Amino acid sequence: MRSFFASLLLFSIMLPTISPWGTIVYFRLNQEFIAKTLCENRDQPMAMCYGKCYLAKVLKQQKEQQDKETAQRLQNLPLFQLFTQTEMQFAFTCKAVSEMEKACFQYQLAIYTSPEFRLLRPPKLS
Repeated sequence: MRSFFASLLLFSIMLPTISPWGTIVYFRLNQEFIAKTLCENRDQPMAMCYGKCYLAKVLKQQKEQQDKETAQRLQNLPLFQLFTQTEMQFAFTCKAVSEMEKACFQYQLAIYTSPEFRLLRPPKLS
């Protein structure tokens, strides 16, 4: 029972890709009938169409209908916005030179020795 449902689900998922092949199989099975009655070039035996013009027309109609359905699905697709960006406003004010704080500089020794450096020294060999 499970395998039947799995096969049915797989077939329903693959149906849109299989539909042109179904049309081709139908054409191959009924090619003589299509060539005699539905072919546009049946009056011209030199064209040697044998119903291929009818097949091309049907496949083109299927493609256009599928494109139209896809466009309608995309138009009706709800749009979910996951992330929003809040509006930010920046204001730059120019301060006068007299209002600015004086820069603070610190002096650091040119050669810095950390306390940990003394602990991790290898022993001196004499």
